[in-house]
Amino acid sequence: MTGELNTATENSASFKLSAKVKDYMQLSKFTLSFTVVFSCVICYLLAPDIIGYDLKMILLLFVAGMLVTASANAINQAVEKDTDAMMKRTAKRPVAAGRMSQTEAYTFAIVAGIAGVIMMYVFFNLSSALLSAFSLFLYAFIYTPLKKVSAVSVLVGAFPGALPCLIGWVAATNNFSAGGWILFAIQFLWQFPHFWAIAWVAHGDYTKAGFKLLPSKSGPTKFTAIQATLYAMMMIPVGMLPYYFGMSSETGFWIVLACNVFMVVQCLRLYNEMNAKAARRVMFSSYIYLPVVLLALLACKIYQ
Repeated sequence: MTGELNTATENSASFKLSAKVKDYMQLSKFTLSFTVVFSCVICYLLAPDIIGYDLKMILLLFVAGMLVTASANAINQAVEKDTDAMMKRTAKRPVAAGRMSQTEAYTFAIVAGIAGVIMMYVFFNLSSALLSAFSLFLYAFIYTPLKKVSAVSVLVGAFPGALPCLIGWVAATNNFSAGGWILFAIQFLWQFPHFWAIAWVAHGDYTKAGFKLLPSKSGPTKFTAIQATLYAMMMIPVGMLPYYFGMSSETGFWIVLACNVFMVVQCLRLYNEMNAKAARRVMFSSYIYLPVVLLALLACKIYQ
């Protein structure tokens, strides 16, 4: 009887631990954070100062980036506790669902944010640490509250969204040279069709929560589709810059160009069809676009 009781207690403790780990993964938006840090690490490896691949430094950058990004996401969820609870897509998040207090979320955010920034300073350089802190601040304290005020929040949010590229480059080079800004620009422009497609699909939920994210006050309109197309078109000349600055081979040039044209075509289809299905195509195309472009540039560096 005692043995069965001990086993039940152990199973209960194991279940609670598993549930808590799952909550913290949701709090940090692990999948999103991984995608963000992926960009940071690839841009670190693209820097000319990195010759060969030091797994230790890559892992340190990955962990530091995950901590900073998790901190920003935790603050976002603590601040948006009530609005998250109103939306089907986010209602099960730990703070919104009441499984975690705002105090716990803020505590995690403070510890993770400070640890990540310190790691960037100790293992890389002061510039990348300050950029990381600035990105966290901009996302958590400017972009997050601005979402309920104006659609300009998407523009503001695109800066911390693209800064991981520059952070990775600066972590490797300790300077703000052209390559870092080119990578920043690629990811900066990419975010507009990407995020507006998400906002189009989830427009009902976002409106109910009071978020103003689409460029048109009328919601999913031709104007929104035109804006997404214009930003996708701007990605074409910016995507040529890595080749002209010696960061890409001719093969890389054509791969990036093909990806950019593909994004424009998907946005034009959204303009023509004006429905959630077309918006989802833009959204999923954007998910494919970024890793393909970044990995193509990295392959060019490796095999040049």
